[in-house]
Amino acid sequence: MARLVSRAFAAAGIEVVGVDSDHGAPDDGQSMAASREDRAVAGCELVVVLGGDGTILRGAELAHDHKVPVLGVNLGHVGFLAEAEREDLHATVDKIVRREWTVEERMTLDVTVHDDGEVVDSTWALNEATVEKAARERMLEVAVEVDGRPLSTWGCDGVVVATPTGSTAYAFSAGGPVVWPDVEAILLVPISAHALFARPLVVGPDSHLAVEVVPDTMGVGILWCDGRRCRELPTGARIEVVRSSNPVLLARLTNAPFTDRLVAKFDLPVTGWRGAARRDVSTG
Repeated sequence: MARLVSRAFAAAGIEVVGVDSDHGAPDDGQSMAASREDRAVAGCELVVVLGGDGTILRGAELAHDHKVPVLGVNLGHVGFLAEAEREDLHATVDKIVRREWTVEERMTLDVTVHDDGEVVDSTWALNEATVEKAARERMLEVAVEVDGRPLSTWGCDGVVVATPTGSTAYAFSAGGPVVWPDVEAILLVPISAHALFARPLVVGPDSHLAVEVVPDTMGVGILWCDGRRCRELPTGARIEVVRSSNPVLLARLTNAPFTDRLVAKFDLPVTGWRGAARRDVSTG
């Protein structure tokens, strides 16, 4: 499918640079110029991703520093980050050739890892940063802080810190709320916490969140960002999460509301709805 798309772009006079996610570069023997991944996106107008949400997150990873918009075509299951479906591929290619897309900014998170008072790692996330237990048989004990004040200590499987974009991903599976992507907020969702107060929290976009692996915890922690980048966390490690000043750019082909996307992706029942918009359509 990547070869068909690249040939269509080439026929329209568009140069294509190909990176095949984590599996090497696709090669159609014609217009697709192979490139090192760290240079592939520089100078591009658009990153087109064929795949599911994991592949789209990979595309966002490549495009993020270059401020290039990402357009996903869903070849996976849910594909919440995708703008088009497999059956719309030809129409999608035509719109791209005509450059009929708009750009939407999606909030991201800056993530910093501290150990013994020193910064040992820094990264970012579009969907979520998750502090998890590394061993199935051991619970992880973490202390959570919001804006420099202690909130609670939990014995748990982990804690998800998510963006509104990530609210339909891991945070959703952990029992967090769905947050519309134009809402500016950060979500904090404990995973299987052994506590009376272990509710998902929604805080302001400028809040500073921190998760500390309690020094005497019996478990070993691991940090995952977007399910792609990970780092082992020693006891006593401190993970700080704040809003990033560098958003991910998503290309949009339509102005369909998020509600419609939510209904379509989760196949939500709307039979019986008699809202104003439906009445306007039926009487128009």
